[in-house]
Amino acid sequence: MTAAGKADGGPTSRTTSPPAPAKVTAVVGLLVAFELVSGLLQGAAPPLIPEVEKWQHLSTAQAQWFTTVQFLAAAVSVPAFGRLGDLYGHRRFIRVALGCVAVGTVLVTLAPNLTVLLLGRALMGPLAALLPLEIGLVRDRLDVGGRRRAVGLLVGSLTLGSLLGHALVGPLLSAVGGLRPTLAVLAALAVGCLVVSFLAVPESATRATGRMDWVGAVLLAIALVTLLGTISRGTAWGWLSPRTLGAAALSCAVLWWWARVQLSRPHALVDLRAVARRRAAPHYASGFALGAVMMGGQGVAVSYLAASPGDGGYGFGLATWQISVWGAIPHVMAFLGSVLCAGVAARFGYARTLLGAFALIAVGNAGLMAAHSTLPLFVVAYGVVGIGMGLALGGLPSVVVEGTAPDRTASAAAVYNNLKTLGGSVAGAVFAAVLGTLVVGTTDTPALSAYLTVWGLGLGVSVLAAGAQLLARLGAGRRAGTLAKAGTAIN
Repeated sequence: MTAAGKADGGPTSRTTSPPAPAKVTAVVGLLVAFELVSGLLQGAAPPLIPEVEKWQHLSTAQAQWFTTVQFLAAAVSVPAFGRLGDLYGHRRFIRVALGCVAVGTVLVTLAPNLTVLLLGRALMGPLAALLPLEIGLVRDRLDVGGRRRAVGLLVGSLTLGSLLGHALVGPLLSAVGGLRPTLAVLAALAVGCLVVSFLAVPESATRATGRMDWVGAVLLAIALVTLLGTISRGTAWGWLSPRTLGAAALSCAVLWWWARVQLSRPHALVDLRAVARRRAAPHYASGFALGAVMMGGQGVAVSYLAASPGDGGYGFGLATWQISVWGAIPHVMAFLGSVLCAGVAARFGYARTLLGAFALIAVGNAGLMAAHSTLPLFVVAYGVVGIGMGLALGGLPSVVVEGTAPDRTASAAAVYNNLKTLGGSVAGAVFAAVLGTLVVGTTDTPALSAYLTVWGLGLGVSVLAAGAQLLARLGAGRRAGTLAKAGTAIN
């Protein structure tokens, strides 16, 4: 057994077998394929909601659970799968995750009622756990340069897949003649990924010691489901209603209890002390900010593109196909940014790259505010936001896992992923409240000031994230200077 790190006073990892570098190219290729399908499945879901509503005879509120239940299941499964992958093998739990997704997509396709439909969607939650597990595997199998390129390719493939899923599901629906055949095609892709995962994916060699913290996993699941469920239902319940405030208080109390448990356990689900370290905390905080701008802001931009100038005095009144064309530009830029991130960072360093990424997002949001009446300039600004998000998407996971002990790779990536998702949830709720409060006269149509406020908030959050990255860079410089002085004194 080889110690790969120290935590809780003893060895935390062991190596089961030497890596097999000859298989690296094939492995990364398969993992990229998994992420492409993962993005496609996630991107295809929102456009299908109206068809699901008709199919299952659902109300609009019920139909929203088609996406919400998967979102909640992801919040629960990501940290648990990350830790289990560190303990028992990343390949093993990539297969488990793909198995859950395959079963879930088949259940969704065959669902005779809403209960089975939602069960299938819940089983698709581990889609979000694939990326942290894959990052753990490539860190174990590749050198620093190779794994940085691999992370960029994985994130880029997820982004590209999401774009393709959103853009192609409509034509697919028309081509195959209905919702069930469309769902069957998506299920076939998921089952195909499960089969392929048994062909040429080697297992990671590094294992964490200890055992799974099931108490911590259950407490975190309760806290996250309560919190994210409250955020998703806040508008319907009323943000200041007793139900909303009570659920928020309950989630905070459970999170506090969970944190106490984590700090007291030798093999905790999440190493909170490592997350809170000065070197790591700015990157996790930036992940939250990235989720807020990326997930919270996408729907707002689409709504603005679709808004008719005759109704609120703003917008471009674009048809659905036009929104798909113009809206594809920032997604393509995000894909390019994530793929090129490793090369940019090799030239300028990750600290400067991430600082530049959030600066670009801030400039892009300012551009959205300034160019809100001119479509080409508006899309250019949106593209600047996209390339900034791509660089951040490719860079943040790399710096998070490289600052983590090898036996905590997937767990650290899972924490980052959940914080990004939480940022998107919080921002989505805040942005929805802004759009529902700042309206035109006595109507429920958002005023121009509502959109400008949302982009202003995106600008502010991006500046804060850039500040966090600057602090991380300055802290790294001070540490390097201290080590250099210590080395000189010793010599």
